[in-house]
Amino acid sequence: MSAAGGEEIIRIAKKMERMVQKKNTAGALDLLKELKNLPMTLELLQSTRIGMSVNAIRKQSSDEDVTSLAKSLIKSWKKLLDGPSSDKDTEEKKKEQPPPAQNSPEAKEESSSSSSSSSGRKEDCAAPSETFITSFPRAPSTSDSVRIKCRELLATALKTGDDYITIGADDEELGAQIEEAVFQEFKNTDAKYKNRVRSRIANLKDAKNPNLRRNVLCGNIAPDVFARMSAEEMASDELKEMRKNLTKEAIREHQMARTGGTQTDLFSCGKCKKKNCTYTQVQTRSADEPMTTFVFCNECGNRWKFC
Repeated sequence: MSAAGGEEIIRIAKKMERMVQKKNTAGALDLLKELKNLPMTLELLQSTRIGMSVNAIRKQSSDEDVTSLAKSLIKSWKKLLDGPSSDKDTEEKKKEQPPPAQNSPEAKEESSSSSSSSSGRKEDCAAPSETFITSFPRAPSTSDSVRIKCRELLATALKTGDDYITIGADDEELGAQIEEAVFQEFKNTDAKYKNRVRSRIANLKDAKNPNLRRNVLCGNIAPDVFARMSAEEMASDELKEMRKNLTKEAIREHQMARTGGTQTDLFSCGKCKKKNCTYTQVQTRSADEPMTTFVFCNECGNRWKFC
């Protein structure tokens, strides 16, 4: 699509954002009609974040025409994320096959099936889904001010990052589902509950770990599973690999100190003050420099370097 088309979408998105901020959606229907006539691509959805603006208008507007058109747009844009539909493959296969005779049973059957599928498609367009995350039950409402605030903070964290596409993904509902799972575990809003929510928010906002947020938004990580994940499980792949390497190195050095060293009483431990130690010497510097001595206390496990 041309750059002018992208600028037009950005212009409409900004107008919608102002409407949402002012809580006045008058004129939203005309903007949605403009969007409907503009060709859309996956790249434009990601760069302009128009889905977020349309979804916000859908939630705030009480006009049935506005909400209906917004839902229709969201559903049509969802197909860009899903890739080529199976309907196109079916149509291509039909084109390759010779058409049946006009009065044959096959022709009658094809005619009836095409009419039924056409009506089915009309019904789908008339009643689009509210959200892409439909496999998880909706969270029950709550009047607790602490829980409401936590749900809002989680929803905000889910919208972090320029890569976020909210095409039908209800961030408020997803945040509520995560909070509900945390609350069901602790049954109250004490310090443990708040710490658990804080850790979810911090990891969702982590710019170095965008895949975690994407997996939660796409439903690859269920809300109840995400609510129980440990810090190690939520960590980025890079951090997991670093921790793995550090653990291997620590084990190697510990084994070297215990099994490869020489028993001595020449060193006194700085912690327990005892002289039951093991030392090893390694050439860590240039050849003309003295070797570095690593000392390990067999009593308390203290380890230090003696130059």
